[in-house]
Amino acid sequence: MADGKEEFSTIRQIHTVLVLHFIDGMKQNDIAAALNLSPSKVNRLIAQGRKLGMLKIAIESPFQLLVEIEQKLVAFSGLQSALVTPTVIGSPDSTLQQVGRAAANQLLETLRDGDVIAITGGKAVSAVVENIEAERPFNVTVVPLTGGVQGKFYTDVNHLATRLAERLGGSTLLLHAPLFAESSTQRDLLMDMASVREVFDLARKAAIALVGIGSIQTPGSSYFDLLPTSGPDREILARSGAVGEFLAHLIREDGTIADYPPNSRLVALEPADLSRCRMVMGVASGVEKVQPIRAALSGGYLKSLVVDEDTAHAVLGTTGSIRNVA
Repeated sequence: MADGKEEFSTIRQIHTVLVLHFIDGMKQNDIAAALNLSPSKVNRLIAQGRKLGMLKIAIESPFQLLVEIEQKLVAFSGLQSALVTPTVIGSPDSTLQQVGRAAANQLLETLRDGDVIAITGGKAVSAVVENIEAERPFNVTVVPLTGGVQGKFYTDVNHLATRLAERLGGSTLLLHAPLFAESSTQRDLLMDMASVREVFDLARKAAIALVGIGSIQTPGSSYFDLLPTSGPDREILARSGAVGEFLAHLIREDGTIADYPPNSRLVALEPADLSRCRMVMGVASGVEKVQPIRAALSGGYLKSLVVDEDTAHAVLGTTGSIRNVA
């Protein structure tokens, strides 16, 4: 065992190295030269300092409260991760853009060359796509998870897939089929077409699924806008028990697929088909998305969730700016 003098000498050397590296910001090679030590010795001294508990790192952040909400969401839902952004009071569009930027950064941190990314349509997914700023090209393939709806850029999933591939420097495989077939028989025929089957087979094996979580409340619901302004579909919708939309399927509070006839005409993967994805990232913002988010979480469809602070509070049922959320 080393005597007291040798032990003090070693501890003092460790202290000096820790101060130079973590306080003064010197590189280990520079410390080695300044103290006439080998780089490996400097590395060992830092490791010893950690082991002896001499190094304590504290990070003060204005976003600590958001981190705590993220931790609560993970504990509440069984998610692998959650990301919460500040809510811009009085500006839903700005709030959505902040959520989109955060999700875009998380996507880039998760992405690997060779990955397949499968996406839905929707305003939130569009916000993610438009906020992608890749520092280098990625060798990835982007595919749709659903058929498309013409007329709006954010409901045209082929447009979003192409745009995302362009921004990442990858390629895309498009799905030339509508979101709704005219009948369940036509839907089965479309799903069995070689070109459609190829896209969906690839989507089932995707590393990352980027998905919106839809409201069926009006106004502001992309799904509701797809239905006739009156008629049996809307009457049945009111009786179906559906509270939200996921991969264009209407789902109940417990996440199960609602007994709603248009579900049988969907040209889309089913929510359970995403279970093999490395990451299923849900992106949403706004009070109208609270019930749909809860339903998607109850169904176990998500592995990651990106939302704004007020929406997160409402999902958790904790105090936030949103009040009286069902």
